[in-house]
Amino acid sequence: MSSGQAPPNVGKMTYRVNLTPDLAIIQMQPADGSAVPDFKAGQFVALGLNLDRNGDKITYRAYSLSSPPKEKRHFEFYIKWSTEPVMGKLTSALFNMGQGDLLYWRKPAGAFTIEDKKADGTPENRRLVLVASGTGLAPFISYILHLKNTGSKREIVLLHGAKYARELGYRDMLEKIAASDPNFKYLPTVSRPDHQLSQGWHGNTGRVETLLGSQLEKILGEKITPANSFFHICGYQGTINSVVAILIPLGFVTNRNKRKDGSFDIKIETYG
Repeated sequence: MSSGQAPPNVGKMTYRVNLTPDLAIIQMQPADGSAVPDFKAGQFVALGLNLDRNGDKITYRAYSLSSPPKEKRHFEFYIKWSTEPVMGKLTSALFNMGQGDLLYWRKPAGAFTIEDKKADGTPENRRLVLVASGTGLAPFISYILHLKNTGSKREIVLLHGAKYARELGYRDMLEKIAASDPNFKYLPTVSRPDHQLSQGWHGNTGRVETLLGSQLEKILGEKITPANSFFHICGYQGTINSVVAILIPLGFVTNRNKRKDGSFDIKIETYG
């Protein structure tokens, strides 16, 4: 490390629970005991490890935060152990770590945040429809907890698709919020309901995009339009492509192809 370069931030893993052998919720706090820096719901933190035992190069990978900005004790992450098409070296190392182990981190960054103003500067009050596949759920947990912490009355609908019921992370918490908050609706679905990891599942089946259309509109009691709904999509590229293909014919415009006035109705983040 050159003399002019600041030393990396050191963190300590304080919690890890595996939902399945390759899916975990992890918490990390600054090793010096300080509060985590300020961030916006939807941002990510790059975690790092020295994977080269013969050198000092730190390998980093970005992971979305699932903890809300109000949580200052630690960062929380919802992480999948990537094994295909190739084994993820850093994620593999993370899954071999335990409570008290040290790792490096960079300050939160990223633009996949909640839009609270329209292009013309007026408040953005449209219903938030959050569509997640797999660990693309992580930033939406931060969104939901943040909006709840700040007393927002904005309507939120969360659609989450996973292969197995055991991979519906935060399910218990989300069901409790949905039961107590009329402004929040939770629609999970499982694409492999007959698998052992989906044992006991009696809910929706199929990929998350199958929830769009008549099923969602029946729950909401109205048609989904760009005038009443704003979409965030986070997950696999296939999920994003499928959801966008459904919404574009309905008049929705993505943040990757804004209207001339700068307005858009869909915000996208590829994940996993």
